[in-house]
Amino acid sequence: MARDQGPSADAATASPPATSAPPPAANPQRGRRTRLLLTLAAVVLGAALIWLAYWLLVGSRHVETDDAYVQASSAQITALVSGPLVQVPIHETLTVKQGQVLAVIDPADYRLAVERARADLEQAERRVRQYFANDEALSAQTEARNADIARAQAELRRAEVEYGRRKGLAGQGAVSGDELTAAETSLTTARAALTQARANATAARQQQRAANVLIEGRDVAGNPEVAAARARLAQAELDLARTVIRSPTDGVVTRNTVEVGQRVQPGAALMTVVPIQRAYVDANFKEGQLRKVKVGQPVTLTSDLYGSRVKFHGRVQGFSGGTGSAFAVIPAQNATGNWIKVVQRVPVRIALDPKELAEHPLRVGLSMTAEIDIGG
Repeated sequence: MARDQGPSADAATASPPATSAPPPAANPQRGRRTRLLLTLAAVVLGAALIWLAYWLLVGSRHVETDDAYVQASSAQITALVSGPLVQVPIHETLTVKQGQVLAVIDPADYRLAVERARADLEQAERRVRQYFANDEALSAQTEARNADIARAQAELRRAEVEYGRRKGLAGQGAVSGDELTAAETSLTTARAALTQARANATAARQQQRAANVLIEGRDVAGNPEVAAARARLAQAELDLARTVIRSPTDGVVTRNTVEVGQRVQPGAALMTVVPIQRAYVDANFKEGQLRKVKVGQPVTLTSDLYGSRVKFHGRVQGFSGGTGSAFAVIPAQNATGNWIKVVQRVPVRIALDPKELAEHPLRVGLSMTAEIDIGG
């Protein structure tokens, strides 16, 4: 029995035949992480390529700022004459046209001033006409005095002849002493009359020259007195016209500070008219953004009022003479030991398209985003 079990026991206790070990299985979590990293790198690389393409095609050709605001050359309305307001037919936010009445000052005193000035003008014209009439009379008087001189000279010559004749006859005893004395008296009288005639003529000429000074070289309308009176009348009429205060431009009324019955003085600010149809934009660009910006380049703008759906188009009109901080009320003082460089901004004036402004009106002070095309 032991002989029979021997081979079976050996077979049972014998070790199995050797075989090759299977390869270790791959880690699935590490594979997913690798794929994720590769995908992320591809996305980043793609975004970088897209950004680079955008910068080369678009970004490098444009500069943009959101530090931009709507501005307009507002017209301040002031009184040019004094007086109480009798009409104020406008109100705040009203849209007005050029020439529209904004306020009326009581014109009663100014109408009276016009009437006085007109009367002064008429009086001046009559006075100057009298100057011309006096000149004609003095001219006639001067001619008469010249005729008196001629008569006195003739009378003097006759008296000299008579005296000479009688004096010659008196030596022969043919003429009495009384006749000679009478002839001598006549001669003396004639000489005195000539002297008086010449004096009268001189006085007449002086009077005529004095009158000529008032009318010399001018007619009645061009006389200085008449011209001065006419100027006073024009000033009175101008003051009367200034009692009606009109809008100098189209725009919107703002900062209205007047009411009916209020007395205003010359130079007093009454209100402001903002010509929104001529609004422009002051965009504050960083100094490094202005290297390629030039006058005339196109600008695209959006307003916070209308959003990005409404685009405004304009042109670079000019650059400010200095940075914003340079013209500040209290400019920055960097002369200290703790100086830190701050990027400065320069205001750039941008003119807007009037048609677009008419379709989408803007208001002074609104925020804008401006993008200048510098690729041209």
